[in-house]
Amino acid sequence: MKSSIRFVKEAGGLADCAVCYTVDPHFRLSDRIKGVFSGKKIPPKIFTVDYYVKKAKELASLGADIFTIKDMAGLITPFMAAELVKALKNELDIPIDLHTHCTPGFGVASLLAAMVNGVDIVDTAILSFSGGPAAPAYEIIRIFADRLGFSVDVDNAAVARIDKRLRQIRSELASFDQYKRLPPELDLSKDSLSPELSKLFDDALEAAVGGKYQKSLDICQQIEKAFFYPEPDEIVRHAQIPGGMYTNMLTQLKEAKLEHLLNEVLRLVPTVRLDAGLPPLVTPTSQIVGVQAVNCVISIHEGKDMYENVSKNFEDLILGQYGKTPWPVDPEFRYKICGTREEVPYDTSKYKPQDNPPIPEAGGVPLALNEKEQLLLELFPSVAAKFLRNKRIAEWQAAHPEGTPSEEQPGLGEQNLAPYFDPDYEPSDGEPPSFWEIAPSWAGWTDSIALGQ
Repeated sequence: MKSSIRFVKEAGGLADCAVCYTVDPHFRLSDRIKGVFSGKKIPPKIFTVDYYVKKAKELASLGADIFTIKDMAGLITPFMAAELVKALKNELDIPIDLHTHCTPGFGVASLLAAMVNGVDIVDTAILSFSGGPAAPAYEIIRIFADRLGFSVDVDNAAVARIDKRLRQIRSELASFDQYKRLPPELDLSKDSLSPELSKLFDDALEAAVGGKYQKSLDICQQIEKAFFYPEPDEIVRHAQIPGGMYTNMLTQLKEAKLEHLLNEVLRLVPTVRLDAGLPPLVTPTSQIVGVQAVNCVISIHEGKDMYENVSKNFEDLILGQYGKTPWPVDPEFRYKICGTREEVPYDTSKYKPQDNPPIPEAGGVPLALNEKEQLLLELFPSVAAKFLRNKRIAEWQAAHPEGTPSEEQPGLGEQNLAPYFDPDYEPSDGEPPSFWEIAPSWAGWTDSIALGQ
């Protein structure tokens, strides 16, 4: 984080630093009793308000310009959102941002609770792509902001135009749409709420201001229902895991024709997470813990040791390659998994850049042609390699309609590749024009307005 903050500031940017929000795992009474007799200590409550305030103060001392509570699973309750925001505002002089999702049904009510307690920024999505696993709707939160007297510098008519286009896009993607039902349109620049819906907003706001967060939550969920939001995901709420982690585990079990073991996997997740040092369940650790929980259940059902089959990523997590965990990993467990009792942090000096080979089908040009593409290759090696390969071949074929290169045809010489690695190089076909260079027709703007002329 130190380096990231420094680089952002040197480039003239704002360092928006986040801490992933998570909760302590729920252990059954039987698990706690087993822990006492086995000597496997179940830790006290770790992820408290004080825990997050301490993290926020550390980031602020490093130069953070904004502190974001990143609730990737939507697990922050309205009460916790209120308490955390109040504590952060008392300790920090930088803006506080709350990012959450609606998956388990807390999203709208938690943002409202944060707003009445002084949060500076809340993250939202445009109505047609909001709710469920997404963030709360801008339109819903804007109504609350207006009634609280907050100044919001967003053009509601522009938002409505964007929403109209996004509805078309969502309709085009109907075959991939899990919910199949779009929210009703709401143009805040001209539309008004029904008296019944307007009263729900007032009642939710009154309850939140009065600190009655459960009542506010109940009313906010009625508002969500009026906008056709999916029902709260009870599995995510009770299992306290991100929706993507749940679906990934279910897919893994289905591939092994063992989906009937899902409940056993969900019950084992807290134990695996504890063994791994209680990492926040966010990509990639959510997938690492989820995959390992599935492996453990399969091993148990085969009569093997629970950790008979360990993924390389889980081994690296236990070893310390992903950094320090909130709760220390038991040295004996680390020895069992990794063959050493000592934590071994990741050694950056041993990092090897991704291969950037020439592509014969594209005249011998390398996979990545500039710094941006090289960065893409480093961040997403498997996906980027396929994408860039197809892009290079398509570029070559467009420039050489007479046919593909023969095996005898030499690749580009080193001198011809030099311009590609110039820091100021941009591919000749260019990247898509930016929003401000060409305004989309559906936005209703002229080019002169879009260009600020």
